[in-house]
Amino acid sequence: MSGPGPHTPPPAPGLARLNALPRDRAVAALLTCCGCPRWAARLADHRPYPDAAALQAAGDEASYDLTPAEQARALAQEPPAPLPPARPGPGTLAAHTALRAAHAAYERRFRHAFVIFLDGYHDDELLDQTLHAIRTRLAHEPDEERSVAAEELRRLARARLGRLAADCP
Repeated sequence: MSGPGPHTPPPAPGLARLNALPRDRAVAALLTCCGCPRWAARLADHRPYPDAAALQAAGDEASYDLTPAEQARALAQEPPAPLPPARPGPGTLAAHTALRAAHAAYERRFRHAFVIFLDGYHDDELLDQTLHAIRTRLAHEPDEERSVAAEELRRLARARLGRLAADCP
């Protein structure tokens, strides 16, 4: 593939670095976005990407093609969703305690970390959004939750790909 056309801006510096990495290092960088080796290899093999949107679209497409076993592996690689920052006020300690208990219940029920995409929410909304989502999702049947978790994983990978495209080391 040739370089950018006369009216196409060059890729962001991070994306240019990702495009130029040796395959094994590109796969390792992409695995930080989604813990499925086939997903990362697929994205590495389709380089170069002209822009972050093209990289994210490729990530979306690869996410939709994950097998149940690959999704389970990727979810197993996910760290637990971080506890939202504590905000001053009554009930914060109780809410954090409830959230920790809900995380543990979720992991027991579904055998993977609770994943949630929270970009776009303000810090003061994170605790409520997380509590609401985990309570709702604890009521799901395993097949329904697998589908919801797959969508959250795809959204997380998309955001991480955007950050990687901006800042690939």
